[in-house]
Amino acid sequence: MSRTFFVTTALPYANGSFHVGHIMEYIQADIWVRFMRSQGHTVHFVGADDAHGAPIMLKAEKEGIAPEQLVARYAAERPQYLNGFHVQFDHWHSTHSPENVALSHDIYRRLRDAGLIDSRVIEQFYDPVKAMFLPDRYIQGTCPRCKSPEQNGDSCEVCGAVYAPTDLIEPKSTLTGATPVLRQSEHLFFKLSDPRCVAFLQEWTAGRNAQGTPHLQPEVFAKTREWLGEDGKLADWDISRDSPYFGIEIPDAPGKYFYVWLDAPVGYLASLSAYCAKQGLDMDTLLDPAGGTEQVHFIGKDIVYFHALFWPAMLHFSGRKTPDQINVHGFITVSGAKMSKSRGTGISPLRYLDTGMNPEWLRYYIAAKLNARVEDVDFNPEDFMARVNSDLVGKYVNIASRAAKFIHQHFEGELAVPDADFLAEVQAVAASVATAYETREYGRAIRETMALADRINQVFDTAQPWVMARSAAVDAVQREALHRVCSQAIAGFKALSVLLAPVLPALSARVARELFGLDRDFTWADATVASTRIATYQHLMQRVDAKQLDALFDTIPAAADAPPAAVAAPAAAPVAAAVPAVETVSDGALPGGEAIAPTITIDDFAKVDLRIARIVACDYVEGAKKLLRLTLDAGEGRHRNVFSGIRSAYEPAQLVGKLTVLVANLAPRTMKFGVSEGMVLAASHADEKANPGIYVLEPFPGAQPGMRVR
Repeated sequence: MSRTFFVTTALPYANGSFHVGHIMEYIQADIWVRFMRSQGHTVHFVGADDAHGAPIMLKAEKEGIAPEQLVARYAAERPQYLNGFHVQFDHWHSTHSPENVALSHDIYRRLRDAGLIDSRVIEQFYDPVKAMFLPDRYIQGTCPRCKSPEQNGDSCEVCGAVYAPTDLIEPKSTLTGATPVLRQSEHLFFKLSDPRCVAFLQEWTAGRNAQGTPHLQPEVFAKTREWLGEDGKLADWDISRDSPYFGIEIPDAPGKYFYVWLDAPVGYLASLSAYCAKQGLDMDTLLDPAGGTEQVHFIGKDIVYFHALFWPAMLHFSGRKTPDQINVHGFITVSGAKMSKSRGTGISPLRYLDTGMNPEWLRYYIAAKLNARVEDVDFNPEDFMARVNSDLVGKYVNIASRAAKFIHQHFEGELAVPDADFLAEVQAVAASVATAYETREYGRAIRETMALADRINQVFDTAQPWVMARSAAVDAVQREALHRVCSQAIAGFKALSVLLAPVLPALSARVARELFGLDRDFTWADATVASTRIATYQHLMQRVDAKQLDALFDTIPAAADAPPAAVAAPAAAPVAAAVPAVETVSDGALPGGEAIAPTITIDDFAKVDLRIARIVACDYVEGAKKLLRLTLDAGEGRHRNVFSGIRSAYEPAQLVGKLTVLVANLAPRTMKFGVSEGMVLAASHADEKANPGIYVLEPFPGAQPGMRVR
């Protein structure tokens, strides 16, 4: 029976580029969507940018642009990520949209009218310099338990203690360094403690959808039991924020805005609303709580609380359809080390593509490691290369490359009818693999598919068609056997291509059209439909080269290739010391600890385009001990992003607003922290231990961004 689905992934926060964790989630959902469509089901697959909140507002302010411009900049990057990894959403929208405003207002009013919105006065930290209430992430101080300094406003990274920002010792604002003060403010709360909410969540979290599948995985359900507790009490949810805030204004509370986590999941509905308007569909009918559409969300384990408690309660008590299934996955690691957007670590998806690596290698590798449990997925470079080269090239593609040759040399592309027992085996494997895909046991689907590939290769190798071919021209029995063996191998290759199609959509589409002459992609039923002929085999996939993996994890050098030294930022020198005494340099001396480079011509120098640039923003690069991220204005009408190995010598605040010299025509360099679009010049001594210090070049006042250094 045909089913209808509304499928989403978590909305990426629009204050940074996609990282490989996003790509893993999108690939997981895309595989599931493609499989369900191959079964004849209707799937509406939508996404959106999570475009609101204080971090976006503050980052845009630091760059001197409007929040909408910041969001638009990252939105413009999106197609190269999604298209690059063959992820096909039906529609992509934004939480900063009229649809999201209307839906958020409607849900809020319904919750208010149901008596589930409460108003109360709270005390929270306020930055008197910035003139704004501070979210927890912008407060630091000494941990009240272990006394570790510079800990965040909600928890200690050293001892793991969880606390309120007001518990910190000597708190400070990370925005200005000011000591925050306590101020009162009226906030709105969603009353999750209401017995109606508790009773509903107790029932929903333990419930099942119309197919009999639990709404939540066992480990996620167990976590909700912890949160709900034996007494079934939940804390009310603060859903408002004070101005200034980039978000959706609350309709009956001037100067108050919805907390981003209220309107962000509503963005799922906003995206679907915009999609339905384009397609001529009625969203209210599609998502009628009494209707048959199944609502499925793919999310990471870090946002379970919002999706397993807040979101279902918001939907239910506003009279809307609740989720049928929330599929939670773990994080992705590299060789066992945690990858994190906030720490600036991980594989750069664009660097992966730029190195020429096949996106379907990554789709396959991720699929081979995913299951229906909340487990982390580890990317191990050696395992990646071995698995792709062995499975995809050595087992799968190798079948077609070997068997097709004999079919064309001896039978002009005509295929014999496969053995009935073989087709029955394929049918049984296809049914089992289908169940694995639907239940998100992708690793099992891959294992069973590759086990079938092993059997096909074993039969082919045992028959030794290369031996049969020597006498096929004169021996009718050998000719028939050769035809049967090679045709069956091709039939097996076709079945494998169908089973792998959700994971390898581009490759399977090529196989369907180029080898089997279809004018469409494969459907699941094609796995057991015997073809009568094939076209000439075309090369399908190359092996992973170790050099590509080396390039993937390559990093950028420090500024001007100077090794940074672990010293404090240089203090401002007295005016009298600004011009040092002239010293006589003897023959053979090494100025700065190194010999002068070989002579170049003026033409050589002219190839390097040096420009004045203003540092409009500077940030630490989490996960990188040596780097700072500089945002530069070089008079181009846009900003450049440059990584510089000067963290040991400068605090970010020291550099903001300064002029410097940029190598403007240096080829962009993609690294695991992002793309660096040039290099700032800095001076240092060759012997960093004896003569520590890094000094970024700073032009005299009066120079303007964009001026060329000649």
